[in-house]
Amino acid sequence: MAQTEDEASYFTLRDDTFVPESHARGWWAPGTLHGRLLGGLAARELERAHAEEGLHFARLTVDLFRTAPFAPVRVSTERVRDGRRIRVVDAVVHGERDGLPLARVSAVLLRTSTPPQGHVPATGPWDAPPPEQLPASHEHPHFWRFDEELQPVREWRGDQRRRAWLRETRPLVAGEALSPLVRVALAGDTASPLAHASDEGLQYINADYTLCLSRLPLSDAIGLEAKAHTAEDGIAVGHCTLYDTAGPIGYCATTAIANTAPPR
Repeated sequence: MAQTEDEASYFTLRDDTFVPESHARGWWAPGTLHGRLLGGLAARELERAHAEEGLHFARLTVDLFRTAPFAPVRVSTERVRDGRRIRVVDAVVHGERDGLPLARVSAVLLRTSTPPQGHVPATGPWDAPPPEQLPASHEHPHFWRFDEELQPVREWRGDQRRRAWLRETRPLVAGEALSPLVRVALAGDTASPLAHASDEGLQYINADYTLCLSRLPLSDAIGLEAKAHTAEDGIAVGHCTLYDTAGPIGYCATTAIANTAPPR
């Protein structure tokens, strides 16, 4: 059966090279790859090479070195540290044309154990309904940006509460289902526009993002709520709280640099 447009993958794997399909294009400049896909590919490779039962991906940092041309890429990984309770691993995404690095991703895996006793004030459940109970999105049926009244939002205005659901429907790589880690890695890049967009549109381009995860998502829908933004001299930092339909799963911090958005 032929794939529908929504089901078509972002990449096809040929030998050790990821070949992009047309919908993997970025929107900041013509002829580029979308930056969030680099984090997803690196997370895929780290999980395949370094995951182990009892170890949890607690931190994932995606450094975006340069704009990725729309061309095949490769991913290499390295185990940096392997202790009794912590494993540190790195991945580098290389452009196939010139072999130069496009992005670096580092991850910390921690060994799970019995939680200690005592009460710590914690992030509570989200008051947002699941995506199916929200009005249809302005943009496409798999990304919902909504305001305090749960109405869809095209652009953020003023100091309104910034919230979104993202449900990725395309496979990252042809023939493969998205794992929970890859799904949240793909969603993490959304923290930057959620935290840094203004009423004039998105004027900051993402330099990196860091996911801190107490657990992996249980649902295919990932929720984000912007919680902070500060900026000075063209440099912005911010963070979002991450959710699935069962509750909070962690946080995503992002740094960004001033960059005029392209016409849309």
